[in-house]
Amino acid sequence: MPVAARAQQSTTPVIGFLGNSSANEYAYLLAALRKGLSEAGYVEGQNLAIEYRWADDRSDRLPALAADLVSRHVAVIMTSGGTPPAFAAKAATSTIPIVFAFGSDPVKTGLVATINRPGGNITGVSFITTALGTKRLELLHELLPKAATVGILVNPKNRQAKAISKDLQDGARTLGLVSHFMPVNSERDFEPAFATLVGKRVNAILIAPDQLFNAGRRKLISLAMRHALPTIFIQRQFVVDGGLLSYGPSLTDSYRQAGLYIARILKGAKPADLPILLPTKFELAINLKTAKALRLTVPPMLLTRADLVIE
Repeated sequence: MPVAARAQQSTTPVIGFLGNSSANEYAYLLAALRKGLSEAGYVEGQNLAIEYRWADDRSDRLPALAADLVSRHVAVIMTSGGTPPAFAAKAATSTIPIVFAFGSDPVKTGLVATINRPGGNITGVSFITTALGTKRLELLHELLPKAATVGILVNPKNRQAKAISKDLQDGARTLGLVSHFMPVNSERDFEPAFATLVGKRVNAILIAPDQLFNAGRRKLISLAMRHALPTIFIQRQFVVDGGLLSYGPSLTDSYRQAGLYIARILKGAKPADLPILLPTKFELAINLKTAKALRLTVPPMLLTRADLVIE
């Protein structure tokens, strides 16, 4: 290798990307991450390299994958897919900067000290999707004003499962809805959960925030359609893939912001001095094709507020 080429290679920063799912599932978010990096002057394959490590929805693999990235002396570790990758990276290194992206409260989960001063070697973006349960119930109620019973899928392994469930239980009670919670630990539980809720004659379903549901979104959408159950999800990608309704922060904007944060760290900023970024852009998405298939009429006022309408 020519001396100039070796010199360029040695000065090219390397990011380690630790994902809980798969590259295919996160393609649109990786594009948003690269967009943020490029806005700050870093282009993968030109003046930046990214080492990807995917757990393929097996969280038990994360510690070894994190340790591998640390052994390669990457400049920054980016974690994606819930809190498990972030905690795996935190356990693997106290010196390499870590930038996370997930939907839980990073303070309540114990990952960082405070939002404004995270401390240590960790910062990132929190979508705070776990705090929007009541809003999603309100939207579901607006779409289906005569609905009396709602089924709710929750992963009990989620670090904030109790807080999520309490928020949804209180929200359902306020709206006069009867709520049936179904614990779902893996994709194998999806079909039995839907079958049980059909037996309870629920009028609609809400999918709570969790990486398990993100990874299995196509199966959840298929089950909702098979059982003709109006379902609200946490992000627009569910609606793009055929789901009926979603409300949540813009994940693409959040990943773009994560890219900008990584760039700042590469230029010398310390994670401890970078406040946790919270979402500023929220999206309501509606799939009218799916609504038609379910024989639903979407109220005009709901449509006018939608950020994305698929016809």
